[in-house]
Amino acid sequence: MAEDTQKTTRFGFTDVPEDQKAGMVHGVFTNVASKYDIMNDVMSVGIHRIWKDAMMDWLSPRSGQRLLDVAGGTGDVSFRFLDRAGSAEAVVLDMTESMLVEGRKRAEASSLGDSLDWVVGDAMALPFEDNSFDVYTISFGIRNVTRIPDALAEAYRVLRPGGRLMVLEFSQLPNPMMQKAYDLYSFNVIPKMGQVIAGDSESYQYLVESIRQFPDQDTFADMIRVAGFDNVSYRNMTLGVAALHTGWKI
Repeated sequence: MAEDTQKTTRFGFTDVPEDQKAGMVHGVFTNVASKYDIMNDVMSVGIHRIWKDAMMDWLSPRSGQRLLDVAGGTGDVSFRFLDRAGSAEAVVLDMTESMLVEGRKRAEASSLGDSLDWVVGDAMALPFEDNSFDVYTISFGIRNVTRIPDALAEAYRVLRPGGRLMVLEFSQLPNPMMQKAYDLYSFNVIPKMGQVIAGDSESYQYLVESIRQFPDQDTFADMIRVAGFDNVSYRNMTLGVAALHTGWKI
């Protein structure tokens, strides 16, 4: 009998075949799309907005730039980018069409229609030519990708020379006692919030588990360097609950 060599990956705390994870993640975000923005505010007590503003502060968007916002969902980061850049362009790419539909319903979308495109696509196989963008952002999405190195390689490919990668993602607190307290909150409160607000505790159980599976700050910085980026660095947000990583295509 031939040996089964099918590759597996992690879906939260569960091992699943690699070729099934994308569909499972798609199901999670399809289920929560209509309540996604509300849940972000409730789970983080609105702090995710401060983190995204800090991302824009560090990025300093400029007129004429073209942004690719991967796993951009309902457009939060792209709206901020365009508001600060002035005359610029943004493409929101997400694998879940229902997330993009919710984004198009937002008031900002109608006022920025000429500068904003919405594309269904896969972070590991971007439907864009090489050297197409000045900035690549991904916020709270990289941990859901089946093969993170493939997504980082694609980010490098589509950025122009001199282009910049910025990743905002939940991370690890450096203090074990603080991490334990945060875990108690995450595992005991967030799924219950998901049930009350979105009618879906299982999707939020996965999201909490996926945070714990994501590499720590230094390990992820090394992964960005391996993908080819230079001048890689990171900043902790709220003591390390989240982290901002950046790198440049030189």
